[in-house]
Amino acid sequence: MSSDPLSRAAPSGAIDDRAREIFRRIVDGYLATGEPVGSRNIARLLAAPLSPASVRNVMQDLEDLGLIYAPHTSAGRLPTELGLRLFVDAMLEIGDVSAEEKQHIETQVKATAAGREGGPRSFEDALSQASSLLSGVSRGAGLVLTSKSGKRWKHLEFVRLDPAQALLVLVGEDGSLENRLMPLPPGLPVSALAEASNYLNARLRGRTLGELRTDIEQLRQQMQGEVDEITARLIESGLASAAEGFDGAPQLIVRGQANLLDDVRAAEDLDRIRLLFADLESKKDVIDLLSRAEDADGVRIFIGSENKLFSLSGSSMIAAPFRDSQQRIVGVLGVIGPTRLNYARIVPMVDYTARVVSRMLE
Repeated sequence: MSSDPLSRAAPSGAIDDRAREIFRRIVDGYLATGEPVGSRNIARLLAAPLSPASVRNVMQDLEDLGLIYAPHTSAGRLPTELGLRLFVDAMLEIGDVSAEEKQHIETQVKATAAGREGGPRSFEDALSQASSLLSGVSRGAGLVLTSKSGKRWKHLEFVRLDPAQALLVLVGEDGSLENRLMPLPPGLPVSALAEASNYLNARLRGRTLGELRTDIEQLRQQMQGEVDEITARLIESGLASAAEGFDGAPQLIVRGQANLLDDVRAAEDLDRIRLLFADLESKKDVIDLLSRAEDADGVRIFIGSENKLFSLSGSSMIAAPFRDSQQRIVGVLGVIGPTRLNYARIVPMVDYTARVVSRMLE
């Protein structure tokens, strides 16, 4: 039995070389123009002479297999989502990223991370730039999903706002700032805030909040000998508040949504884009979908109704994970757009950009 998905989807012998070529022409035409491809056009393009009537017979066979369909009477044919999936899995010839494009990606992402004016910039800035780059390449929207759980910090400060509330300020090793409001226990002296800040800063630099919390828990008895009880409670509650606010909360960056309007040809296209914008607004669903790409070794492609999120808007997403210095997956980046994305070009671009971001983390 053949391992070819096209052969598995059809009765034995139904997909021969001629049917494959005609199917490829239909998909190639759709990916290039979004328009249905007719039998006369295909007959002119085929290497071996074939009449339009013979082409129509093959197209009917492909339609019976659910790989193509006619959008309206007497029209050419378009690939179905099943057809696109089979094309991507079995026939797609993925190109390579040129040396020029590789240089452009590395220069843009790394320059953003270093800071264009010479000062430090946050890692989130670099991810935002990566998302913008992918958006520009694909003419779709660029997406990045990450969390701050692996972020390393260099300084924190408890700033008293009033007797019952303080602002916890964290400075990342990349120069970024984060802050969070937290309650204070009744009767807390001002000196306790400075004492708690000093205690934590002596152990924080270059570490994640998770690592710091683990240390504090292991050294609880020792800590109680170094600071008073109320300061110890502040240290523990401050770390808990920081972990809740900064660790594990996924962050979604979306850039280039306006690109999705460039390819609107008809009222139904505009309706599809409206639905896609609504999908992107429901960030939780997008985050859940991107999270599925975290299990992949490389690039994953989601097409249309294969996932509930894009079933109405008829969109595709190409995504790849990126890793930290311990090879742990810490985020996903990708592109979303119409199902006629240029898969052959975008797949290697997403893959290479993910590798550039991973190297930055190393």
